[in-house]
Parts: sequence; C-alpha cells; structure tokens
Amino acid sequence: MSETPTERAEAARVRRRLLNLGEVVALLAVVISGLTFWNSYRERTNAEAQHAEESAQSAKKATLMILKATPDKEGRTLTLAPRAEEQAIQSQTIRFPSKLGLSPAETSSDTRIEKNWFESALVSARKAANAEDSPGDARLPVLIETHYLADGDPHVDLAIYEIGYATSHSFLGGTDIHMRGLSRTEAVANSNAGQKKIDALWATRMAPKK
Repeated sequence: MSETPTERAEAARVRRRLLNLGEVVALLAVVISGLTFWNSYRERTNAEAQHAEESAQSAKKATLMILKATPDKEGRTLTLAPRAEEQAIQSQTIRFPSKLGLSPAETSSDTRIEKNWFESALVSARKAANAEDSPGDARLPVLIETHYLADGDPHVDLAIYEIGYATSHSFLGGTDIHMRGLSRTEAVANSNAGQKKIDALWATRMAPKK
C-alpha cells in the first residue's frame, strides 16, 4: 500500500526532527569534551604552578644560610655549622668591631669562633666603658662571611651575628669570658656596610656608663 502525500510529509518531518536531535547530541558531546579538556588543562596548569612555587621555596630555603653554634663546656669555643642539611660550609671570615683593633679571623673546614681571638680586647673595652659588672649575658656584634655549598652549588652569605657571652671575675685571674651562643641579626649587601653596622652596634653597647 503506497503512502499518501500526508504520510510522506509526516515521515519527512520525523526524519528532520531525528536529524536535529542528533545534531544537538553531537553538539552537547563537543561542549562536554571541551569542558573536560579545559578542566583538565586548568588542573594541570594549577598543579604545575604549585609545583614551581614549592620548588622555588625549597630552593630559597636551601640557599638561606643560618648558622647554629655549639659551645664547649668552658665556653671557650663555638663550633659553627649550617642548620640546613643540604649545606656545607667551605670557609668563613669573622670580622669584629673596629674599636677592638682586631684582624679578621679566617677558618676553613673547622668553622668556629674562639674566645682567645677577642677576649683581651673585649675585656679592656668593657673596663673602659665601666661595663664589667653589667648583669646578665652580653652581646658582641660580629660580621660573618660564609662561603658554602647548597646542593653542590657555591654561595656566599654575609650577615651580622651577635655572640652571646657572660663574664666572671677573680682576684688573681681578672675577667674571664664565657661564650654562650650565636644569634643572626640581619643580612648585609657588602662587607663595608656590615662593618659600619657592627661598629654602630658596638658604639651603642659600649657607650661609657656614668
């Protein structure tokens, strides 16, 4: 039985609707695929940015030199070492306030501070400033230049530290210095600027007391 013109027209309309529905489904598939790709791209980009930031922070942390000091029982020597395990000190130069009239102390693998490098000059300066009987621990500003390796790469750190020390007195032995530890104050751009800063700190600390 042949189709009537009305039936043929209706069948054509159904086919057009099916084609339109197929186009919509295809378009939705393209949109969903695009959104999935965008989300994946954004997650990957965010992960890469986070990884780069973490790597930069780790590198900065690895190259920041913070010294720790371990005094011996008598307070005669401070043994110096980096706090970060990735660092290895190669050499150091310790500079003292100019008023003490001391030459810089140089060390290599055995990095340390010894009180006999500055004790006599420090005791004389404290006596001149009438500071011999000041209570509590005192502080001596120093400039420390450290050449070190961080993950195998060479670096230089220039910073002001303060040596914490106490004094004791005896009738025959005079004044004795006992080193307690070391604290970092600030980094400096160059040795001239650092020297001026420790000289200013020293002048303030050793201002003659009335």
